[in-house]
Amino acid sequence: MSLPMDVLAGPDGVDTSAPLARANPSAKLAVAAVISVALVLTTDVVTAGVALLLVLMCLPFTGVGPRALWRRGWVLVVAVVPTGVFTALLGVDSGAVLVPLGWFSVSEGSAVAAVAIVMRILAIGLPGVVLLSTTDPTDLADSLAQDLRLPHRFVLSALAAMRLAGVLSEEWTALGQARRARGLGDDGLLGRLRGFAGRLFALLVLAVRRATVLATAMEARGFGLVRERTWARPTHMGVGDVAVVLGGVALAGLATTAGVLAGTWQLVLTG
Repeated sequence: MSLPMDVLAGPDGVDTSAPLARANPSAKLAVAAVISVALVLTTDVVTAGVALLLVLMCLPFTGVGPRALWRRGWVLVVAVVPTGVFTALLGVDSGAVLVPLGWFSVSEGSAVAAVAIVMRILAIGLPGVVLLSTTDPTDLADSLAQDLRLPHRFVLSALAAMRLAGVLSEEWTALGQARRARGLGDDGLLGRLRGFAGRLFALLVLAVRRATVLATAMEARGFGLVRERTWARPTHMGVGDVAVVLGGVALAGLATTAGVLAGTWQLVLTG
């Protein structure tokens, strides 16, 4: 088994000259945040469906092709399938019973809730996949520090973590190869589960050790200074980046308006 760290891979297989791919990282982050907030406020199927449809319509302008999107976004499918199934089986029953399963059942209400939650996850997750696929971690850190004025210690820590994601992926593969060389983890399903837990614990230990060493090295090189920092690569938000943000706001607004007009939109806190 492998961890879904390839989601943070570089922009191979991505057309970085596409309009949305060239946008400022902070603009793309703002779009993802606006869509997420709009969908977190409600759980209705109309708002989620319209948002997902609009997100899919924007994908050709991101430069992320179908293969690259699947390579980085398959983890979303792995997440939504069990979520949708459990929601359909364990959700609040309402309306006619579609599939009676003894202790569990799938009703019209639970089926609609399952579809809504699946579309919400996809509509929230896809912009994040596009952001990570079309943005270099260093460019994102530069934008967060200079455009959003976030604390430099937070920005540099986030950059280090993103850069180490690929290293941890390689460590995970090396741990698996080492266990196979010892003949471990091949004794049935239970043995594989034990092996997975052991590899996960070993990876956690390696991550903590690397984080400790990296933190010490960054402090020794002055990354923890409180004074104002300078940046090697200046960045700024242009007119096109503002248009991208407004497009994200319009997308979230259209999805919310569709839910309100359909009479299905309801604030989660008052549901």
